[in-house]
Amino acid sequence: MFKNRLEKVFKHRSKISKRQQIFCFRIYDRDLPEFPLIIEWYSGKVYVAEYKSQHKLSEEEYEEWFEKSLEVIRAVTNLSDDDVYCKSRQRKADRFNQYQKTGNLKEEFIVEEDGLKFLVNLSDYLDTGLFLDHRITRGMVKANISDKKFLNLFCYTGSFTVYAATGGAAETWSIDLSNTYIDWARRNLMLNTSNLKCHRFIKADVLQFLPEIPDNYFDVIVLDPPSFSNSKMMKDILDIQRDHEELINKCLTKLKTGGSLYFSTNLRTFKLNHEAILSSSIKDITAATTPFDFENKLLRFCYLIEK
Repeated sequence: MFKNRLEKVFKHRSKISKRQQIFCFRIYDRDLPEFPLIIEWYSGKVYVAEYKSQHKLSEEEYEEWFEKSLEVIRAVTNLSDDDVYCKSRQRKADRFNQYQKTGNLKEEFIVEEDGLKFLVNLSDYLDTGLFLDHRITRGMVKANISDKKFLNLFCYTGSFTVYAATGGAAETWSIDLSNTYIDWARRNLMLNTSNLKCHRFIKADVLQFLPEIPDNYFDVIVLDPPSFSNSKMMKDILDIQRDHEELINKCLTKLKTGGSLYFSTNLRTFKLNHEAILSSSIKDITAATTPFDFENKLLRFCYLIEK
């Protein structure tokens, strides 16, 4: 059952990705309840995220099931053990540090997206360094950024910044609390341009740093925060459902009149309070920014909010 499903989707999505010149894409996303796996293709390597589910298997039976699943994945993708990377995801009670380190192999390699280069790491973190579901959103930013000032909040590894910088942004600011990701973002940008003069990378708590950002300064802002964070490095706890109105409105004060805010959240139960947002226009662009390999999966919401 799993093999048949995987062969079908891998063949179909490989054809689309080849036609669209896409080298990183999601193959499989928990399509069958009995196989709660996420499988992604990164330029000839495969990342497998195993979601712990309720099952009645013994530890030995479960290990056997998982190894047989990996055998199927290797057979269908025609890859060796060395090119298949596995991670186990579990919901933690405190939901702390969604990007925590899980290893120290440092097996970074470069992949391409839309002619740009990005470092990914399939071995050391729960997430790879490149969120594939925002492929189209990044392109939107690049298409409308020439000679504009760009702010990337919760920037992670800076993929939006790379798109903005190579799209001709006059200036970019990238802000994240993690030294690791600020450094990763800087290195991603260096892969694509030698001119870092107009690009700032700032290690800071976004919630605390926002008041220090000048008002009416930026033309485009990307706001893609975690759904929930109680990182010990943060002064406050972030709950995006509770806090989104205040956070979005603070960002809007940093935009010039007519500026654009791209707001995204992967909280599946999220409800945007339109009435509380002080904007001239709010567009739900979730469907428009959902790539072919994420169709029919409600993974996140995305909005274009204009000042």
